[in-house]
Amino acid sequence: MTRRTPSAEQPKKMLDRSWHLARTPQEMDVAELEYALIRCFEAFGHWQAECLASVADFSASGPENALLHMIRMNDRPKSVRDLAHMANRQDIPNIQYSLRKLIKGGLVVRSGSGRSGVTYDTTERGRDVCDRYADVRADLLIDPVTRLPDLAERLRDAARALDLMTGIYEHAARGAATHRHRPGGAPQAPVKISQGRI
Repeated sequence: MTRRTPSAEQPKKMLDRSWHLARTPQEMDVAELEYALIRCFEAFGHWQAECLASVADFSASGPENALLHMIRMNDRPKSVRDLAHMANRQDIPNIQYSLRKLIKGGLVVRSGSGRSGVTYDTTERGRDVCDRYADVRADLLIDPVTRLPDLAERLRDAARALDLMTGIYEHAARGAATHRHRPGGAPQAPVKISQGRI
C-alpha cells in the first residue's frame, strides 16, 4: 500500500482557531487580543518584580509595584481613591493591603486623617528605589525598544487601541452586571400573575 502525499495543487489546511469564545473571525480577533493581553500582563508582572528586586531588597507583586510608581508620579501625594481611579481598580481593600506592605517596606508614608483626607507619598528611600528602577528600566527595556524600527509608532497605536478596548470592556461589564443571574445557576423563570384569587 502506497502512502499518499499531498499534491502541490491541494490547498494547505489552515489551523482551526475556532472555539467557544472565537466562533467568528471577529470573535477570533478579540480572543487573540485577550490572550495576548493575559500573556503580556504576566510578562509585565515578571519584569516588574525582577526589576524591583535588582534595585531593592523588597518583594512586590506587579500591582504593588505599579502602585509605588503611581504614588511617585509627579511627586504628588495621592489618596486611595486617586490610586484606584488611576489604575482602573475597584478593589479598595486590596489596594489598602498593598499600601500597608509598601509602608512597612519603608517606601511609602501615610499622611492625614479621616477628616482631612488620608494621602500616600513616597519616602526618601521610595524615591531612590523608583529612580534606580527607572535607570535599570532605561538600560534593559527602553534601549532595546528604541532599536526596533517603527516600534515607537506601533506602541502608540497599541496604547490607543488598548484605551479604546478599556472603554468597551467597561461598557460591556456594566451591561453584563444588569443581566447577572441569581447565585446558584440558571435565571429564575418569570412569574405568571393570574387574575384569580390567591
